[in-house]
Amino acid sequence: MQSASSEGNRLLELSDGLANIVERVGQSVVAIHGRRRIPSSGVIWRQGVVVTAAHTLRRDDGIEVTLADGRKVGAVLAGRDAGTDVAVLKLDGVELAPPESGDARGLRPGHLVLAVARGDGASTHADFGVIGSVGGPWRTWRGGQLDAFVQLDGGLHPGFSGAALADMRGQVVGICTSAFARGVGMLIPHATVERVADELLAKGRVSRGYLGVGTQQVSLPDAWIEKMKLSSRGGLLVNSIAPDGPAEAAGVLIGDVLVDIDGKACGDMSELHAAIGAVSIGKPLKIGLIRGGERVECAVMVGERPQRNACR
Repeated sequence: MQSASSEGNRLLELSDGLANIVERVGQSVVAIHGRRRIPSSGVIWRQGVVVTAAHTLRRDDGIEVTLADGRKVGAVLAGRDAGTDVAVLKLDGVELAPPESGDARGLRPGHLVLAVARGDGASTHADFGVIGSVGGPWRTWRGGQLDAFVQLDGGLHPGFSGAALADMRGQVVGICTSAFARGVGMLIPHATVERVADELLAKGRVSRGYLGVGTQQVSLPDAWIEKMKLSSRGGLLVNSIAPDGPAEAAGVLIGDVLVDIDGKACGDMSELHAAIGAVSIGKPLKIGLIRGGERVECAVMVGERPQRNACR
């Protein structure tokens, strides 16, 4: 039977270990002043490059960053991507090492993690929790592709969006965000941040295919499925069309029901986003529609999604 003192020593070792992780990771975590009142957090991702949660930046200019040593420096927004909620800032004359990176795909429900943030006044903040649920690659409701679905066991404290999430090895497996689920913290995996940061640094935006339609998922009547030999029981009802967009140019009408793209069923938003990815930009796609109870087809030239347009 273990003594009370040995149990106490183990708790002290655990406590010291957690504090050491926070201290080490915290050297690469910054506070970002890109909105009013509470700053958000960010992570030194590469030399002179900071990543954060895009939804926390409410302006493009006049952004400042507070470093771990208390220095406040100006930052230039290299680009942001609402689909994955990743934004990249560039810092001049700042030589700080990024934290050790880890792989979010190795996380399992119940794994212990530490969120490390930085508040106003250069103070380091930490939150200890567990991974709530984990899944494979998934597409956000904003159209971005994340390399893994990782949900935390609760919400994020104010200022923790953009914070580093570290595993018990002290490796940063990604950054935190509250943008994708109300009241629940999510992880933007390291691999996703890396991929999106490369594209934002190269051209300031992430390219995605664009039809210029607003849609909602609907269930198709059995009579339609049987009559037109449809492979899916769902479709996408077109409820808005962007002026001068690809869909309008192709003759798509409000009230049409989108059922397939290039012969593949398109019964929900994930299938639509997958069909019009970046590789399809500038290419014609054959769109299958139901209009007035009859099947029609049209060819749509896929465009590049405007950065500030709510239509898909």
